[in-house]
Amino acid sequence: MEGRSEVIVQKPETTLKSSPWGVTAQPTVPCSLATVMDEELAREYQKQEEVVDVSILDADKDNSDGISEFLTGDSDLDTSNDLLLAQMLQLEYDKEHDKLLTKEERHFNKDSKVQISFNNYRTVHPAVEDSDDEDSDELEESLYFPVTPTAVSSKKGYIGQGKNITTKHDAATCGRRNASRVVEQFPPGFHSGDSLGMDMQLSNRVYNSLKKHSKSEEKKAQKIADKKEHSTVEQAVDPKTRLLLYKLVNNEILDSVNGIISTGKESVVIHANGGQVETQLVPKECALKVFKTTLNEFRTRDKYIRDDFRFKDRFSKLNPRKIIRMWAEKEMHNLNRMRNAGICCPDVIMLKKHILVLSFIGEDRVPAPKLKDAHLTISDMTVAYEQCIKMMETMYNECNLVHADLSEYNMLWFNSQVCFIDVSQSVEPTHPLALEFLLRDCTNVSKFFSSNGLQGVLKPHDLFNKVTKLNIDADNEKEFLTQIEALQEKRSVEQTMTQEENFAFEYFFEKTRNEKMKEEDSETEDVTSDSV
Repeated sequence: MEGRSEVIVQKPETTLKSSPWGVTAQPTVPCSLATVMDEELAREYQKQEEVVDVSILDADKDNSDGISEFLTGDSDLDTSNDLLLAQMLQLEYDKEHDKLLTKEERHFNKDSKVQISFNNYRTVHPAVEDSDDEDSDELEESLYFPVTPTAVSSKKGYIGQGKNITTKHDAATCGRRNASRVVEQFPPGFHSGDSLGMDMQLSNRVYNSLKKHSKSEEKKAQKIADKKEHSTVEQAVDPKTRLLLYKLVNNEILDSVNGIISTGKESVVIHANGGQVETQLVPKECALKVFKTTLNEFRTRDKYIRDDFRFKDRFSKLNPRKIIRMWAEKEMHNLNRMRNAGICCPDVIMLKKHILVLSFIGEDRVPAPKLKDAHLTISDMTVAYEQCIKMMETMYNECNLVHADLSEYNMLWFNSQVCFIDVSQSVEPTHPLALEFLLRDCTNVSKFFSSNGLQGVLKPHDLFNKVTKLNIDADNEKEFLTQIEALQEKRSVEQTMTQEENFAFEYFFEKTRNEKMKEEDSETEDVTSDSV
């Protein structure tokens, strides 16, 4: 060991074992100073280090490719490499940390004009994170959303000189600005068309028209939303009506409510199974006529109830909600009159506000067909026509009513019998327009039966005279209608004079009665004074 000193030198490994926790420490091997100073040995070590560096770079590249493949799910990746899993977990943790940092940055800055950036605390560089997705998003935005042209920023209000001068009122600049406003500022549901790849320019007149239309459509959508709150898809069963139906079931008046049979302009008819009302049994099958809570139809139909003396004192156009209940009450009274006179119509069971419980005309939840939809033979059509005329005469002379909306849509055919329905608009003959309504009913009846090939159908004028027994003679329809109007006016005048005479008789009768009572009191006082 003379002239020699030994030093400890770490011998590099030709292969490194990868580990998620770093490179493992290698055991040290003793060697002599001469070995360390050997140039050939130094070159050999240098070559080994270069080979090791290249293998490490290849391993890192494979790991990065594996992470991207794992995240995108393009291929089946072997997850047995602990280093790869650790790097993936670290990357996800860094991204989550950056998202929380961005959220905290927005909360800290809020609407402040001076913004403070937290970029120095980020672990993933913004340029590296989701760079491909951002590029594609920017490309789509540039295609579908044109860039808003910048306004002319100059103290003078224009840029350029001579022929190239451009002001803020330039037609092209304003047109492009208006086109971009349509895309950016109008609501998403507004259909503005497809302007992809076009240099669209909208004039101020067109832009203002579109803006006005957009606002009107938005208000219309709000009105529709408000209307749905008060009226559901079934158009009459709103929350208040549904509560009334629940009460009818809870009180055992109805066993169950099944579903809608038909819908009309004024009401919805619902099928239900009956229960009992106190000691009175309800029919096994019932029809619930629910008058719509929307007032659009009733606002134009006040003429049927305004001049009816039964509801004249209670009618108020300022309170339209009461009109609906009065309409249901009016149909109840009319049906009771018709039933008492022997006319085939639904029986009234009870009235609950705007819900009218009626007997069901039909069988096994199948309603009787309307006369329009019934397939009748010639003999059945003849029977139906004779029954219809007889029912109209009975309704006018005995019930003292005019249907006012009689047609094939308001007549049912059940068990070889015609049944009248929808009599809420029926009026008395003393109504100022009663005769006009009756002539219209006669016209509808004659037109329907004659169009179905029935022979011997009376003309509307003859049917009108047959029902009313007035025997009005006219050469044409216009003259006939004129005589009807004159007769109605005469009746209204007579009715007014009768009311005035009754008022005068009551007034003078009450006045004479009071004077006579005063005379009797004065005579009694005189007798008392004489006796004293």
